[in-house]
Amino acid sequence: MRMRKRKWVSSYLEQDNKYFLRDCAFTLKDSRELILEIGMGMGDFLSQSALENPDKLFIGIEKDETCVAKALKKSEEKNLDNLYIILGDAKNLNTYLPNNSVSKIYLQFNDPWPKKSHHKRRLSYKTYLDLYKEVLKKEGEIIFKTDNRPYFEDSLISFSQNGFIVEEISLDRHSQENDDITTEYEKKFMAASLPVYYVKLRQGEKDEESI
Repeated sequence: MRMRKRKWVSSYLEQDNKYFLRDCAFTLKDSRELILEIGMGMGDFLSQSALENPDKLFIGIEKDETCVAKALKKSEEKNLDNLYIILGDAKNLNTYLPNNSVSKIYLQFNDPWPKKSHHKRRLSYKTYLDLYKEVLKKEGEIIFKTDNRPYFEDSLISFSQNGFIVEEISLDRHSQENDDITTEYEKKFMAASLPVYYVKLRQGEKDEESI
């Protein structure tokens, strides 16, 4: 999600904030299950998930400073103690998180990069999937959502070719009852009765050297 940078953002991000990790590694300090959202936007999903699941630990990664600042404000308003936000790029994921530490990764409404020459930038491209494999626990999961069907179909191929197994799939996620916590972007599609493409994937068996 790209947003015009607001004047207040830079000074706000310079302040001390218990939720904020600026492009740096996260050191696990408790045993709670770790859930990761990559490209978290303004943090609606992340903060609400943390609020409803105090027994789990949530981390969001986002490279847009304005989105990060707005997400931090939402976390402060909810006074959460199980959420951290990293300002950084997913291509550096293995420098942020330890190997075999994440139970579930959410990829939701990320840029589909429709031009073929830009496909390597997709968060479902092989180079990113290799990073996810490093940080995911054995049989860890990925939840992938998008409003873009060509991106969805191409991503399914990429997931399959790179060792991920489909556990659940829908071409119209909200046509059936579910208990999903929705993103701010997703709410717009629901209000317009437009389809949301969804798949839940499980990582296949890891090589013994990676465990």
